[in-house]
Amino acid sequence: MRNVRLLAVGWVMHMKMLSTSSFNGLLAIVYPIFFATVAFFIYQAGNENALAYAGLGAAVMGIWGSTSTAAGAALQRERWHGTLEVLVTSPAPFSLVLLPITIAMASIGLYSMFSTLLWGRLLFGIHVPVHDWPLFCASILATILSIGMCGFLIAVAFVRYRTAWALGNLLEYPVWMVCGFLVPLHEFPEAVQWISRTLAPTWGMRAIRDASNGTPIVTDLLVCVALGAGYMLAGVILAERLLRSARAKATLSLT
Repeated sequence: MRNVRLLAVGWVMHMKMLSTSSFNGLLAIVYPIFFATVAFFIYQAGNENALAYAGLGAAVMGIWGSTSTAAGAALQRERWHGTLEVLVTSPAPFSLVLLPITIAMASIGLYSMFSTLLWGRLLFGIHVPVHDWPLFCASILATILSIGMCGFLIAVAFVRYRTAWALGNLLEYPVWMVCGFLVPLHEFPEAVQWISRTLAPTWGMRAIRDASNGTPIVTDLLVCVALGAGYMLAGVILAERLLRSARAKATLSLT
């Protein structure tokens, strides 16, 4: 129960900090709307279903965009603030301290999701039908958690790099391309489709679209959650190894 409370309090505190940041507010709302507008203009040549496809894809793209760059720089930011050493030496496991940060980053993406769907509705007349609201909301929650756990793995994997934010930014565009946010996966070569199947956002996006269309989502939802759990486990193992190495070599601050 202490660990659950730590995760909950950490998520709430970081949500408050991210919500009051003008930079994150701009990133979460204006940035996705820009890409959504371009996608809407492109898909206007198609039918109403194509616009709904683009609307949901652009909305989920905002969740990933809020996480990838920010997660890459999560530990770098703590290093700049001089708090990384304090977090590492705290009695709580370091993974439980870091995980709420990246989940909060993904949760901020809900701002972009709602603003993108509202933007498409008001300016382009895009109506996204939802046949099963409980499953639709469950799919969004699973997608946020899996993307947050993916961000956790990214944050841990990039901790040794001084320009970790740039590496996180590098992953933004390729991931939302190969995960089928705006481009159907069958348009890609088979090798790219195999890569997309190893990424949780692919299955989260499929679950959201299936819930919207009224088709079964159980498989997509379970795979999305399983991959997110795998990211978390890999992040925990990698974090422990990196911390042991940093303590032995005194390289945590990269000085």
